[in-house]
Amino acid sequence: MTPHPEAARRILLVEDEESMAEGLLLNLKAEGYVVDLARTGRHAVERFQEATFDLVILDIMLPYMNGFEVAETIRRATPLLPILFLTALSGHESLIRGLSLGGDDYLTKPFHLDELLLRVKGMLRRGSLYRSSGRTPIFLFGGNRIDLNTLSVHAGDRSYVLTDREAEVLRYLVDSRGRTVSRAELLEHVWGLDPKLDTRTIDNFVVRLRKYMERSPARPRHFLTVRGVGYRFEAADLRVEYAEL
Repeated sequence: MTPHPEAARRILLVEDEESMAEGLLLNLKAEGYVVDLARTGRHAVERFQEATFDLVILDIMLPYMNGFEVAETIRRATPLLPILFLTALSGHESLIRGLSLGGDDYLTKPFHLDELLLRVKGMLRRGSLYRSSGRTPIFLFGGNRIDLNTLSVHAGDRSYVLTDREAEVLRYLVDSRGRTVSRAELLEHVWGLDPKLDTRTIDNFVVRLRKYMERSPARPRHFLTVRGVGYRFEAADLRVEYAEL
């Protein structure tokens, strides 16, 4: 997907609650974004198939198709498109399911508009970060090959595509190899959130990285848990190469 110019980034907003939808539509347009509004899951899929978007803001409780089904459809077609789940569901199971379907972030209603706008800005920036620089790293360790330009993982005979958020968590941990990284540090530097916030979102991302890159995710060798603190990346055979764009 080719990013639009900064002032014309295009967002697919999927929200069925009228007052919420209209308020978000007005505020996102005021920030300079081009916004397409879909009120149902079925309409969201139709709009997605008709146009190219840089970001999807996706409610979960939708008529005809729920947000999880919409996300699955989007991910099959465009693995790299950032998705921000926006929902009244606050249960941990909903969070895990949303992230497992490739969601990059998750906001629970009610939320502060300023926080949503900051996350949108950050996700759009990250969406072009790896493909806009002149050189991007390729990580090789433990039989894995991770190309941060294409966001692809090759692990033996298996292949995966990372979301932008997964790639950023991976890069931060690898860049900090051998050092324990706290959840608060990841929240601040990867999510851009207050490090005092208490969230287990990071744990779910690490679980996914283990699933992709560990031979035995239940007994990880590379993405290690430091109980009560956070995580540490270890790989004695780590090599870093660079691909020219």
